[in-house]
Amino acid sequence: MANSGQEHEIHYNLVEDDEFDIVNIVVEGTDGIHSAGAAPSASVGVGIKSPITSQPRIPGHPLSQKWLHEELGKYPAKTHVQKVVEELDAPKSGLIYLRGFDEPLYPYSDQGPPFRQQRHFFYLSGADFPGCAVTYDIPRQELILWIRRNDPRLSLWYGTTPSIDESKSKSDVSDVRYIDGLTAYLHAVLTPENGGGGGPLYVLSPDQLPKLSPSPPQYSFFKGMHGSASRGLKIDTTSLLPAIEAARVIKTPHEISRIRRAVSLTSLAHRMVLQRIKHLTNEREAHAVFEGFCISQGAPHQSYAVIAASGPNASTLHYDANDEPLEGRQTMLLDAGCEWGCYASDVTRTFPLNGKWTKEGEEIYKVVERMQRECIDAIRPGRLYYKLHLVACLIAVEELMKLGILYNGTRSEILARGTVAAFFPHGLGHHVGLEVHDVSGRERLLLTGSTVSSSGVNSQRVPGFQEPRRRMKREQVTPEDLAAMYREAMMDRDDVEQNVVGPPPPYKGRQRLRENMVVTIEPGIYFHRPYIQSFFLSNPDHAKYINTKVLDKYWDIGGVRIEDCILVTKDGYENLTTAPKGKEALKIINAGIPGFGGDGQAGGGSS
Repeated sequence: MANSGQEHEIHYNLVEDDEFDIVNIVVEGTDGIHSAGAAPSASVGVGIKSPITSQPRIPGHPLSQKWLHEELGKYPAKTHVQKVVEELDAPKSGLIYLRGFDEPLYPYSDQGPPFRQQRHFFYLSGADFPGCAVTYDIPRQELILWIRRNDPRLSLWYGTTPSIDESKSKSDVSDVRYIDGLTAYLHAVLTPENGGGGGPLYVLSPDQLPKLSPSPPQYSFFKGMHGSASRGLKIDTTSLLPAIEAARVIKTPHEISRIRRAVSLTSLAHRMVLQRIKHLTNEREAHAVFEGFCISQGAPHQSYAVIAASGPNASTLHYDANDEPLEGRQTMLLDAGCEWGCYASDVTRTFPLNGKWTKEGEEIYKVVERMQRECIDAIRPGRLYYKLHLVACLIAVEELMKLGILYNGTRSEILARGTVAAFFPHGLGHHVGLEVHDVSGRERLLLTGSTVSSSGVNSQRVPGFQEPRRRMKREQVTPEDLAAMYREAMMDRDDVEQNVVGPPPPYKGRQRLRENMVVTIEPGIYFHRPYIQSFFLSNPDHAKYINTKVLDKYWDIGGVRIEDCILVTKDGYENLTTAPKGKEALKIINAGIPGFGGDGQAGGGSS
């Protein structure tokens, strides 16, 4: 399936201008060559004069400052809340209530993390500042954003939050009011004796009920709200969350525009790292180049912690220490993506630090490259996503057998056993939106042991894995999960090639791709010694398929992952990611920073 190709093919080069001590970005496209000035040079890393803040300013170009910062119109909060109401099974009455986040503080401290809005609240309001609430009166179709009054004493220290007029200019809510009027409003809307509809009141969970304090005597109606119902008021704490999550799965055009900008800027930041990688000496410098460039372009927040993993560190899926030297290492896995307007991106590239693959490194890269290419080419509405994961696994088995890492069995036998999960232990991808690992609604992209009907009692997870994690950006696929997926696919006569348009079936685990979903395709092959030795080489059922003599040649690679963000279109897909990969990435690494010397002494890598 070919890319829809809605945008021109563009190539970038950084050209140093000695006369004015700037770096120009030269853009070569189908409509000619353009260049734009950049910020003055500054020291970056070790001995690097070239800046990381080069700013493209090509009018009308997808990566220009004009395009990046152009007004997208008001945030479509009304469209979003109407989608949510449809998922609530078309109620005729009731009120939706959500509270946004306040500024958090660390325990026993007057400091806290940067503010990050509650994503369900943002989806229905477009308000990215603290102290707010939002209500939607379903019969009146009235969406109101409730904000705090600005306190001059607080503004002295922290500045002001958006005013009523400013909030109205950014979101298409019906009205914006001060939150000190919320108690009276809820009383009027929810009590039948005051002309209200009498409920139900929809909240995300019991702890999200309105905290109406102080509550005057005339509003004693609300005193029982945090228990069960009060005076016949129906309180629904279970329907709203799945409705919002289902609504968020299919992105609106406005949301796609924000994601497109996040992915475009992320792609250019990856290019900046490639150009400088030969002159970096530590993982943290790659981290700094990436994040510094994003900040300089107006994207101060990352979608997740940057992963700049060199050598064996690349075998740790959520490695984020980013503090080890590059000397003597073969590769770097850079998994990083910025946010734009609260919407995420997620891009991973793996490359040789010195611009030249070792034999083993190139072999594994080509395996992952094929896994990703064939899975992306298979994307279209109606596809069962979990079967794309099986396609990736089948390719992995086939290619690892060619290399001799897997042996002593047929492709089907090894896949059915789930042994390839030793090297591909996570899911093929996930949704992307307001979260980097966005909600999937009432279905799941992948079938796992808890959702596969044929898994039975044989499905077991690694002990402790289901405990909460800091950043669960990927879903683990154990050999038992993979074996269960394979059995399910063998029983499932709805072939992966069938193009079925329409909503997915109403149960977990069989989500079909639909137009305007944004998903990642991120296959990987990893050589994580403790995991492979503990759960595969020590298990005769798996060990018999793994050739340890051949495997020993690949430990130093660590891992290879390639990840793109894909928009599902009406008849196929659009790859939103333009970060260089494959041969293009090698050319950029070896060219280095124009004018600085692409073949200059590398800080890391091995010869």
